[in-house]
Amino acid sequence: MNFKKPNKKWFVIWVIASIIFFLAIFPVPSQHPIKYIDRENGQIKIENVYGENWLDWLYHNPIGEATLWTIAKRKIVSSIYGDMMDEPSSADKIKPFIKNYDVDITIAQKQNFKSFNDFFTRKLKPEARPIVTDSLAVASPADGKILAYTNVKNSDFYIKGFRFNVDSFLSNPELSKKYEDGSMIVFRLAPPDYHRYHFPVSGTTLSSNIGIDGFYYSVSPLALRKKAEIFCLNKREYGVIKNPVFGDVVMVEVGATMVGSMIQTYEGTSVKKGEEKGYFKFGGSTVVLLFEKDKIKIDNDLLINTSKGLETTIKMGEQIGLKK
Repeated sequence: MNFKKPNKKWFVIWVIASIIFFLAIFPVPSQHPIKYIDRENGQIKIENVYGENWLDWLYHNPIGEATLWTIAKRKIVSSIYGDMMDEPSSADKIKPFIKNYDVDITIAQKQNFKSFNDFFTRKLKPEARPIVTDSLAVASPADGKILAYTNVKNSDFYIKGFRFNVDSFLSNPELSKKYEDGSMIVFRLAPPDYHRYHFPVSGTTLSSNIGIDGFYYSVSPLALRKKAEIFCLNKREYGVIKNPVFGDVVMVEVGATMVGSMIQTYEGTSVKKGEEKGYFKFGGSTVVLLFEKDKIKIDNDLLINTSKGLETTIKMGEQIGLKK
């Protein structure tokens, strides 16, 4: 009787595939929960993170990290998923999402949506987000959670040992010199948040943003703990708002994983505080404000919470600082 010798090539492939499979399903280390301060009552709360298991796998599993490096950070993945959220069938996801993340839909201008992105980019009733009227006050440009730094040069950003680099972030050496020892405020928008962003001050600006090409890493703290330089790697767009009180304020919108698009809706060059600037399609993302040195006195509670490593909840239109 003749026995067929096993094919070494297929045996090696089988072994490699088995190793990859077991590595892929290997449990990731438990991550510390994302804690933040509720600005309304000062309480510490824990964030219910959208896609938490997926993010943990991407950033803390060896096969997940390989997937992130080769596929997940690419524009095509976020674009495809963003397009899926434009499909009428995606509307089925809206009610479970509202329930799971306790989204207040009563403040939206409309209650019926054609797709998930239609819901995600919803407009709010004007009275839902009053704008601070003091001309010497800066308004939050978005809903979300905030970190604030009085001096970028002397502040570690997110992770001890990583220092935020304005030059790398803006990719404009001449412009970045004005802000290397200025103030920075970071607004992180999680998927359940209102996803339209607004001008923080009145003034004049260019009629279009300046784009910086990049990848689409997640901007969740779960990802930033692993890869703090994400803000200097992701696709981003920025504009400069010229204001007689606060000088030249840089406003940057940062893309992220599954953010289908950043859509600028404003027109013209004269802008008003609280006026809509644009919106993010599906996915959590970030808005960053940069101020020149000694132009803003950031509200003390935001600075104290940031010094403790805690974000603070914020609503669009709320005061975040005053003229220094």
